[in-house]
Amino acid sequence: MLEPIDTEKKLKKIRKAYDSPPWWYDIRGFFILKLSYNDSLIQQIRFFGQNTGGSHLEAAIGTGTLAKMIYLYNVYIQRKPKWHGYGFDYSDEMLEGSRQKFKDTGFEMVLADVGKLPFENGQFSTINVANALHCFPELDQAIKELYRVLSRDGSLYVNVILYPNEKTFFGHIAKRISDWGMKKGILYRPYYQDEIIDAFKNQNFTIVSAQRSGNSLNLILDKQRNSLH
Repeated sequence: MLEPIDTEKKLKKIRKAYDSPPWWYDIRGFFILKLSYNDSLIQQIRFFGQNTGGSHLEAAIGTGTLAKMIYLYNVYIQRKPKWHGYGFDYSDEMLEGSRQKFKDTGFEMVLADVGKLPFENGQFSTINVANALHCFPELDQAIKELYRVLSRDGSLYVNVILYPNEKTFFGHIAKRISDWGMKKGILYRPYYQDEIIDAFKNQNFTIVSAQRSGNSLNLILDKQRNSLH
């Protein structure tokens, strides 16, 4: 477990890494999505769009660009109800973009640290953590808090960057981007598939589904099911 001073240093590095205008992160994020995740925007919208019912939480929502695309897909294509709940982020600069995108929806934004969330136990029936888990400096504490605020019958959808196959051309590019991201502070680290699954199991989550998509792992988790499908 990291000492508090080490954690604070890592959080300060994250703050510094996300102190630019929101539009810059959208441009940068598109290239990271294609080259590091080796995933597509449509696949992410469809994946996270499955998990937005009831009282909903968007964790580390950032500029809100992906979340707003998922919202529009849900409301206007799938004809689902408008979102009810919260989005949060640790960077106020990033969160300003989300506030603007969701200002007329009733979906509220909160400045918060995933390691100490200002929400009640079991408050949310659905939680999405899109393109963010690998940015959390205290993974176990983050997962513990997500478990705490998820309702007993709730579901958590997560994706996380995995270590790429460096023997391939695009795997080599993904490795270079990950190294840059860690140095910059926008990425804490990639993970191995078994490692991240064990991290959730250790915090009492049940793995409903685990599917690799490019260089990322898509996980569906809850508090009740007892098998990996």
